[in-house]
Amino acid sequence: MAALTNTVHNPDQYMFDFKHIISHGRKKIGILIGAGAPVSVNVGKAGAYEPLIPNVAGLTNLVRAGLKDEYKEAFEGVEKQILNSNIELVLSRIRALAEVIGESKVCGLDAKGFQSLSEKICALIYEIVSKPLPAGENPFSDTISWINGINRNHPVEIFTTNYDLLFEEAMERVKTPYFDGFSGSKVPFFDPSSISNNDLPKRWVRLWKLHGSIGWSKSDSGEIVRSNADAGSTMVYPSHIKYDQTQSAPFSSLFERLKNFLLEPDTLLICSGFSFADAHISAKLSECMSANPSSALIALQYQNLEKEVHAAELASRCPNMSVYCRDGAIINGIKAPWKLGDPPSKNWEVIRAEYWKEGEFLLGDFKLLARFLAMSGGGKSKAIEPAPEVAADE
Repeated sequence: MAALTNTVHNPDQYMFDFKHIISHGRKKIGILIGAGAPVSVNVGKAGAYEPLIPNVAGLTNLVRAGLKDEYKEAFEGVEKQILNSNIELVLSRIRALAEVIGESKVCGLDAKGFQSLSEKICALIYEIVSKPLPAGENPFSDTISWINGINRNHPVEIFTTNYDLLFEEAMERVKTPYFDGFSGSKVPFFDPSSISNNDLPKRWVRLWKLHGSIGWSKSDSGEIVRSNADAGSTMVYPSHIKYDQTQSAPFSSLFERLKNFLLEPDTLLICSGFSFADAHISAKLSECMSANPSSALIALQYQNLEKEVHAAELASRCPNMSVYCRDGAIINGIKAPWKLGDPPSKNWEVIRAEYWKEGEFLLGDFKLLARFLAMSGGGKSKAIEPAPEVAADE
């Protein structure tokens, strides 16, 4: 997929079409949100930058720093055994070791030690990602404002790999009804039939937590329920080593919903804060988009094209996937830099300022994308600055 020397992509042309799609309610639209989304929310004081919740690399660093003594040594020992390790891969390996090594020792711990380490990691992650949604306008509330601001023919579906409860808070603040696969009041239980039928009112947002949630726990019978009781020690993670975990409830039903959405006619999946490094999800996306040419995926990436290797690799196989980066894009399988053209409509310069500044495409920043969406849905607007130069990606 080499760039053609005389080929360029005009961002105005594609953003004109994108704005038209997101401002009308006729399209089936889904959003895939990765770890880069909360990174774009700055909660630092006195001009300092501090993400609301760090990305996967930042989360891994904080967990490592929070462990002590033999647990930290074991964590670092497991890290060294895994190529391109991150917190999910390390935790998967730790949980696998806890099940199989018995009284033997690996990296200084036996099975009971690794079980204890797993619990300590879960408690640290629970503490790190249990951040409340900031008061006032923020990217999550802007996204919900866009969803609510348009009369739609089809419900919006939010797929996220994040464990936090930020979207839940954003919807509850403005009384937006949503369904996340669980039913009930005291101890809500997972209901896969409701996901497969998907016959709730279209004004209900669908929220699918592909990698689990800090709001999930295990009941006495071992089933996954939605409950904050002791959630820090019972969080559920997808396992990259024990692949069968993603084949059981609730993960199997959630991934099946992602598949079914992409196989429906004329669907659009908008991706933000997602690096496409998750092989399981990327494989599912590739499979479905190849099977359904009428589906489309637009990945709005934070970095330059050369650094978005996973997204670029997937787009090379799927011509119905577009990748929009700071310096260029991959559209219809063609990799080329951005170059502005003639404004597509009167007063377009005002709209252009929402996604373009000093030769760079800005909507890879979830904060700016959410504001662009809110503006398209009738939400209020004010001038905001892009996030500082951090890898706002999974």
